[in-house]
Amino acid sequence: MGPRSLSARQQRLRADAHRVIADARRAMFVMAAVLALVWLLQLVNSLDHYGLSRHFGIVAREPSRLPDIFAAPFLHWSFDHLEANSAPLFFLGFLAAYRGVARFVAVSVLIIVASGMGSWLFDSAHTVGAGASGVVFGYFSYVVLRGVLERHLVDIVVGVVVAASYWSILRGVLPTDPHIG
Repeated sequence: MGPRSLSARQQRLRADAHRVIADARRAMFVMAAVLALVWLLQLVNSLDHYGLSRHFGIVAREPSRLPDIFAAPFLHWSFDHLEANSAPLFFLGFLAAYRGVARFVAVSVLIIVASGMGSWLFDSAHTVGAGASGVVFGYFSYVVLRGVLERHLVDIVVGVVVAASYWSILRGVLPTDPHIG
C-alpha cells in the first residue's frame, strides 16, 4: 500500500509516528551525550581529588559563587554519587526530552537555576554542594506534571507510571541524612 492509497488521517498518523520516533531518538542521543560528559568530568574531577567540585560547586549564600549553580549539576563527589544519579538522570531526562529537545533545554535551564538557587539559599552556610540530584528531582516533577498541565493522554500515562515507579524519590526531597542537600 503506497502513500497515495492512505487517507489523510492515516498519513497524518504516520507522520506523527515518525516525528515521535525521531524526537525519541534525539532525546536518547542528547541524554547519552549529557551522561558521557558528566562521566568524563567525573573522571577528570577524581584525578584532581575533586578540585572541580570544590571550585565549581555551589557555596551556600556566597554571592561570588552564585554562577556555579550552572556547573554544580555536572560535578559529583564520588563515583558512587554519580552512579546513584546516572540512571534516574538518563531515564527522567529522556522522558523530559522526548517531546522536543528545544523545550528540554529550556526546562533544564529552569530546573538548574531553581534547584541551584534552592541550594544556594537553603544549604548550610559555606558548605559546597555538587551533583545532579536537584536536576533529577526537577525532571521527575516535570515528567509527572507535564501530562496534567498539557492534558495529553500519553504524558498523563507516563506521569502516572513514573510517579508510581519512583515514589521513593519523593522521600529524598526531605533527606534525613545531614550530608545531603
